[in-house]
Amino acid sequence: MRAQAPTVLFLSACVGEGHTAAAHAVSTALLERVSDAHCEVVDSYRYASNVFHRVASNGYIGIVKLLPQLYKFAYDQAERATKISAFKTWLHRYTALNLRNFVSELQPDVVVCTHAFPCGVMAEYKREFSDAPAVVGVVTDFVVHPFWIHRNIDRYAVGTAAMRHTLVSRGVTPSKVVVTGIPIDARFARPMSKRRARQIIGVSTDATTLLLMGGGLGIGPLENALVAIDRLDAGVQTVVVVGKNPSLERRLREVAKTMRHRVKVVGFIPNVFDYMRAADVLVSKPGGLTSSEALVTELPIIMLRPLPGQEERNTRYLEERGVGIRVERSRELTRALDRLLGSPSLLERMRRNARGLAHPNAADTVASMIQSLHDRRLSAPIR
Repeated sequence: MRAQAPTVLFLSACVGEGHTAAAHAVSTALLERVSDAHCEVVDSYRYASNVFHRVASNGYIGIVKLLPQLYKFAYDQAERATKISAFKTWLHRYTALNLRNFVSELQPDVVVCTHAFPCGVMAEYKREFSDAPAVVGVVTDFVVHPFWIHRNIDRYAVGTAAMRHTLVSRGVTPSKVVVTGIPIDARFARPMSKRRARQIIGVSTDATTLLLMGGGLGIGPLENALVAIDRLDAGVQTVVVVGKNPSLERRLREVAKTMRHRVKVVGFIPNVFDYMRAADVLVSKPGGLTSSEALVTELPIIMLRPLPGQEERNTRYLEERGVGIRVERSRELTRALDRLLGSPSLLERMRRNARGLAHPNAADTVASMIQSLHDRRLSAPIR
């Protein structure tokens, strides 16, 4: 008799695109393994209080853009905390109770959390309900914030050995923590020549190509960066991926008309992997997913004015390992690009370092973990 296919609930969070992208990457990898698996990706904030949902989904970007030092202070304080606050415990429990009916109806075998908030919620859910499913926490940055850490989570998928050490040192059972890398769309790992990728995205096949990105929400100083790139003496072409920001896209299209170098501006695109394969250098915010995609495509990164908190920590990790260069101002960007484009040996060294850090099969490794937890659940004796 054929074993029952798993039902898997992915709990993400609507702050940026990376957490949801990671969920979809693992979901796709699981369906490659078990074609009749039932996977559902849900924004966990929908089950929090209405006020918190609005603040989390709309306020995060506003805070980090307008009051970055306030966000940095809050992040640093939370990072140093040894206990979860009473408010966060209440919010986790409140959301867990709100999730009860949905989880009871869906009856997932495994819940996968790609953000710290739902991980805390499911830790509380497991304390509250004896019939709770297995829970996997998938950390989508190169650092583990304490909000991720709960001793009753069944498995953690992390990006680095240092992250594993952090979890274990905070009391998580070593066998529960697996270094998988950060899960990304498997299409980033498919081999493709730069020439072919450039044909696909519609740019010159023989020009040095810079990829300028602002994340899925299209934030960051993209206009200043474009001006800085245009100061280069070297002949380059730039592709700007704006994301979900139509007004910025329109403005950059107008700016592009004044540039000496060729510029192509696009909005939100489904095939970022083609754009990364086409590029020689990425200029971007160092989000966990974007950075992991760049590592897999062996793309050197210039990290443009990282946001405080996770991006700051990601920047430190990538800089120390020789795959990225941090810049804060537009003139620094011009100098960094001059240095990179003028040194083929440096570019090659950064590509080689990226290759050493990349985890192209991370999504499939997490999918295997989910499948294993499901199989264990099926074979467990009925009480």
